[in-house]
Amino acid sequence: MKLKGKVAIVTGGARDIGRAVCCKLAKEGARIVVNYRSDDAKAEETLAMIKDCGGEGIIVKADVTKEKEVVELIRQSQKVFGNQIHILVNVAGGIVARKLLADMDETFWNEVMNLNLKSAFLVTKHIVPYMQTGAAIINFSSQAGRDGGGFGASAYATSKGAVATFTRAMAKELGPKGIRVNAVDPGMIATAFHDTHTKPEVRTAVAGSTPLRREGKAEEVADLVAYLASDDSSFITGTNIDINGGTYFS
Repeated sequence: MKLKGKVAIVTGGARDIGRAVCCKLAKEGARIVVNYRSDDAKAEETLAMIKDCGGEGIIVKADVTKEKEVVELIRQSQKVFGNQIHILVNVAGGIVARKLLADMDETFWNEVMNLNLKSAFLVTKHIVPYMQTGAAIINFSSQAGRDGGGFGASAYATSKGAVATFTRAMAKELGPKGIRVNAVDPGMIATAFHDTHTKPEVRTAVAGSTPLRREGKAEEVADLVAYLASDDSSFITGTNIDINGGTYFS
């Protein structure tokens, strides 16, 4: 119960890695605000899982690429759990689609940037005023942000690289306030993301070339997030931690 009594907002918390993060933080005693954009059923499932493990939480529907909805997300959190926010995990994001440069237009580019980068900026901006010394922010970058991404993922990779830089910048800016900012950079994790956007043969090849010879699990990423959210990592800030089974070394 390393996070007992703390309030954690998890954007994109209704499924896959976001869901695993919500459940892990709840098991460590945090009170969870599960943010999601559209899938009511999955959000309810996540909330039920939190309660099943003895945790406490609420679900809040909000598009975190829109400032007004971010403000409302925070208002709903404060209505139930009070003004102070101790943990922010910016999971919300996605690849949208795989497109080569010639196939991308401005609308697509902006959508990817908004989903992965603008969302992290907006939520961080509006939550930081309610954080005090000892608070932690964990962003989600990606191995793609390190190595440029796979075929047709240049926009996604660029946005995740920007998240990594935003993480470092915020660590410098918020450190004097006692707020730590780190990011996790997942590689091939077994989630619906790759079910949708990565061909089975590519997944097999990547897993086979990984030193550990497998894909990662959402729960393994959640374990890392919980560590970065806790006082066990009290002198760690500004990092982008790879979690990819050894596929890529920073």
